[in-house]
Amino acid sequence: MSDTCDVAVVGAGPFGLSIAAHLRGRKVNYRILGKPMESWQSKMPTGMLLKSAGFASNLSDPEGAFTLKRFCGDRGLKYQDVDHPIPVEQFVEYGLDFQQRVVPDLECEEVTSVDLHPNGFELRTSGGDLFRAGRVVLAMGLNYFRHIPEVLAALPKGMVSHAADHHDLEKFRGQRVAVIGSGASAIDTAVLLHEAQASVHLISRKPDLVFSGLWGGSGRHSILKPMLLPISGIGPGWMHRFYADLPWLFRYFPEAYRMRTGEGFPSPSAGLPMKDRSIGLPKLLGHSLEAARAGDTGVQLRLRASAGSARTVDVDHVIAGTGYKADVLRLPFLSPALVQRLRLVGKAPWLSPNFETSVPGLYFAGPVTATMFGPVMRFVFGADFTAHRISSHLAHQTSTEAASRMWYGVALAKGAK
Repeated sequence: MSDTCDVAVVGAGPFGLSIAAHLRGRKVNYRILGKPMESWQSKMPTGMLLKSAGFASNLSDPEGAFTLKRFCGDRGLKYQDVDHPIPVEQFVEYGLDFQQRVVPDLECEEVTSVDLHPNGFELRTSGGDLFRAGRVVLAMGLNYFRHIPEVLAALPKGMVSHAADHHDLEKFRGQRVAVIGSGASAIDTAVLLHEAQASVHLISRKPDLVFSGLWGGSGRHSILKPMLLPISGIGPGWMHRFYADLPWLFRYFPEAYRMRTGEGFPSPSAGLPMKDRSIGLPKLLGHSLEAARAGDTGVQLRLRASAGSARTVDVDHVIAGTGYKADVLRLPFLSPALVQRLRLVGKAPWLSPNFETSVPGLYFAGPVTATMFGPVMRFVFGADFTAHRISSHLAHQTSTEAASRMWYGVALAKGAK
């Protein structure tokens, strides 16, 4: 068993890397484990564009120095704070460069178990390493929380998948594919499939698709727009600004409100560039999926229109662009004993103002914290607040413990004389 560390950070996406960068800056004894930007590299379709603005897509370091703007400037890449779509491939390159510069001690191993230990926690990695940590920060993103509607769950695995299962959509060229959903994931996937020469149907129970507008507004509204719809890290609007700037306040709202808003705000929409690209995309809007039946030649979907009429659609494959639902019971690496001690809000963890769970020393970060700190945690923009808050708290905790150990040692030495 290797030496104990004060803090173990599990996950190396924007939140995990940002937290590690701040812990490193505060000289906390930590380890970070995970594959850098893994979900962004392998779970997002090639050609996808970020919906977030450039200024809101930064990973966080203590000096706020290594921003996306700086990265693009160093590489000669086009950048604007707002209203310039960022390709996911460019964002991944930025995240990897951030890791190499700011968090060079990342260990590219998966954590396979986290269990309670008398002195904190015991962790095991995919490489067989077993070590102890006084505290653990779980920043594992969304991969474990994929949501596939029940009506599709009984289909054979080869006939149904989640949008996050596909990095390269070219494999569907010439196939009949139905995409279920109305948010950015569903719309982006359907558009990219259509452009890859697949025969696509985008199916949504909503009567219309929503596309976000220009964050900076048009020239006609250059004066009024900032007053009516101020820019925030999660989009333009006063409510957006409130949730983006005051995540610490959100956790004091009523639980039912937090659960509803944390998961449902802003309402599903796609980025503006997809509006023109979706022209010509076959859509079945205002249709609910009632049943799905696998057959010898594919899947038959039974749909019900809002007006009451029914129809069927035959496809080779169904992709659920239906987002994610936080559920800590779906985290396979957490021991049952640890999970049983977690206080939950719905199926997400209850958290203190410092992101600590009801299990002392265990912290969560990232989208799973949206029911406690608001919808900003579903965006990269939330990483800065999270990293500052957690690292400050942990630095204080570990320094206090170190001081206590030192004074205890001094007292023992004096007593021995």
